[in-house]
Amino acid sequence: MGRPMPDAPLPIHEHALENLRVIRETMERAGSFTSIPGWGGLFIGITAGGAAVVAQRVVTEPRAWLRTWLTEAAVAAVIAAATMAMKWRRTATPFMSGAAKRFFVSYFAPLIAGAVLTFTLAHRGAFDALPAVWLLLYGSAFVSSGAFSIRFIPLMGVCFMLLGGLAALVRLPVGNLVLGAGFGGLHVIFGFIIARRYGG
Repeated sequence: MGRPMPDAPLPIHEHALENLRVIRETMERAGSFTSIPGWGGLFIGITAGGAAVVAQRVVTEPRAWLRTWLTEAAVAAVIAAATMAMKWRRTATPFMSGAAKRFFVSYFAPLIAGAVLTFTLAHRGAFDALPAVWLLLYGSAFVSSGAFSIRFIPLMGVCFMLLGGLAALVRLPVGNLVLGAGFGGLHVIFGFIIARRYGG
């Protein structure tokens, strides 16, 4: 009996295609900002839910209502910064990588616009518009920055924007409940998903 013939080598074009696939996947990982803190988002959702309850009690006093949400925004910023730094250290992600820079530029631009509009609308007494403005711009921040991050981020942004559209149709007492559903509920849901699927 003759010896079995060795397996024929793969054609060179198949080797090239496989190499291109590996290179493309490596570049996609390198070009994505993956240090979004899922547990941080979940904790932010919990504090935002509490803020919505407190704010609902003072919703007839718009300036007290605004102070409640601005306090929550400061708390959320501290939680986000702390949990993101912890995830950076754990995953050894470069703080100022190209992907991180692109993410933060896209993320903060709508938030800065939101801060300016908050001042302007509050100064003019247009408090009813604030829940819609916050949800729409916060959502757009995630839609735009999500192009440089994990796949769930743009989806989360779209969900915030849908709630923003709803908030635009109602007065402040109902708008505050929509804020609670967005900043509270969506943060908890997506924070848990990101934490479980993307390492905290």
